[in-house]
Amino acid sequence: MTDSLLSGGAPAPEPPKPAFSTLRNARFAATGGLRLLIAWLLLRAALRLCAAACMALVVGMLVMGADPALWSIVALPPLIVAGALAGYAAERCQASSEARVSIGLRALSAERLQAMPATSLRSLPAGALTIALHRHPQAVARLVVGHRAAVVMTAGGPLLAVAALASVSWPSALLVLLLTPVMIVFFALVGGAMQARAAEQERSFRQLAGQFADRIRTLPTIMANDALAVEADKLSLRLDIYAELTMAVLRLAFVNAGLIDFFASLSIAMLAVFLGLGHLGLATLPGFARLELWQSLFILMIAPEFFAPFRRLSEQYHAKAEGAAAAAALDRLLDPERPVSGPVAAEIAACAGLPLPSRGLVVVAGPSGAGKSTLLRRLAGLDGAPGRTADCVWVAMDCFVAGATLAEAICADIPPPAPERLHATAEQLGLLDDALLPGGLEARIASGGSNLSGGQRLRVAVARALLSDRAIIADEPTAKLDAVAARTIRLALREAAQHRLVLVASHDPELIALADRRIDLPRARDREVTT
Repeated sequence: MTDSLLSGGAPAPEPPKPAFSTLRNARFAATGGLRLLIAWLLLRAALRLCAAACMALVVGMLVMGADPALWSIVALPPLIVAGALAGYAAERCQASSEARVSIGLRALSAERLQAMPATSLRSLPAGALTIALHRHPQAVARLVVGHRAAVVMTAGGPLLAVAALASVSWPSALLVLLLTPVMIVFFALVGGAMQARAAEQERSFRQLAGQFADRIRTLPTIMANDALAVEADKLSLRLDIYAELTMAVLRLAFVNAGLIDFFASLSIAMLAVFLGLGHLGLATLPGFARLELWQSLFILMIAPEFFAPFRRLSEQYHAKAEGAAAAAALDRLLDPERPVSGPVAAEIAACAGLPLPSRGLVVVAGPSGAGKSTLLRRLAGLDGAPGRTADCVWVAMDCFVAGATLAEAICADIPPPAPERLHATAEQLGLLDDALLPGGLEARIASGGSNLSGGQRLRVAVARALLSDRAIIADEPTAKLDAVAARTIRLALREAAQHRLVLVASHDPELIALADRRIDLPRARDREVTT
């Protein structure tokens, strides 16, 4: 641990690195394609309005026994075909723009990963990273292209429709406008709930991917312990949770679309009633009485066009919720140095400035998401944060395992210990009598420790830390361990704390009870408990 941190002094700040913003990069890449897409969509809306006017004029005249204008008959087929072609061009433009954005995001993500410090790269969960690079760029592309175009069209499309309605009957235009604010209120309420559900869905999918990747990596260990059925049941349960969250999002999407259809049907029904009363002479409402038949048909044909952009936006709301969650997940993965925001950030900053003792067991406790791991990574100087990793040893479940044998893996990046001490430490942590690591200190370790379980990797990291004689910073060192292994780790850390600093983030009540000092997050610093 650095002297400045041990004494409570603030280390010299390093120049900040530019933050990675998924949405900013995606919006920049989508600019040209989005403008072209909006142009095609506006052209299609205008052509559909013109086609509706011609169709209403032709049908109205024929029903009344009059001859329709020749220009309306001649213009109708080309307008219908042109509207269809404009729609086809818009769909192709949207697909190509989204593909271009997603490809660009994957390329930027690859560049970001290549420039990332090795410690940060090794700490990324493989399953979540694989899913993020495969799935999230496309979701973000749908957000910045498809959903953004739908938002713009909710302004442009209804304005065109209202202008067309007002040219025939201003009260009919006013009627559909009056229903719009109520619809938007319901729209926003359902959309907010959908966004929250989509964030839960993305989090569940990330956990599912991480769990699946971990089980694939430790498959030999699982099969050796005849635990295949148990692990399959765990994955099945996680998959059921993800499926249920997905259905919850889709249910809200259907509710959203149903609201749009309800208000559209309500407005058309009201228009039809008022127009019918006007034609029958039973009411003389301004703007609805003494209209010609083609004008009434035109109003009834244009009213659905007013609500069509809202319906399209409701269909894209799921894309918005999913894209926002995907962008946040990519930012978390590709920008590990992104500062934590809110009250937790203030608490982390306060705790980071606490004077830490030169020896003893200090435990950082608090609920999940309180910032314990962020605090420890900053104090350890990982990912470019202030600190010097040469003064401490980092211990976590995802620590990289180097070397071809168990002895080489334990001794990586530390001065060579005495053979007797190496043997005693490995034996103390149960690494020599592990049936799945035959051969003792000469047990073969696959590249990157791919043949080790999470618990074995953690015990290797703890053994390395104990042999280093440096301060130890450990993130959940007893998590996902059986009772015997967890007790061994607790006792080893407690013994090491007698002559050096051991800083631990943990939910383990037994490890917390052993602490010389406890820091609670997100409580204020004056609630620190000393035991």
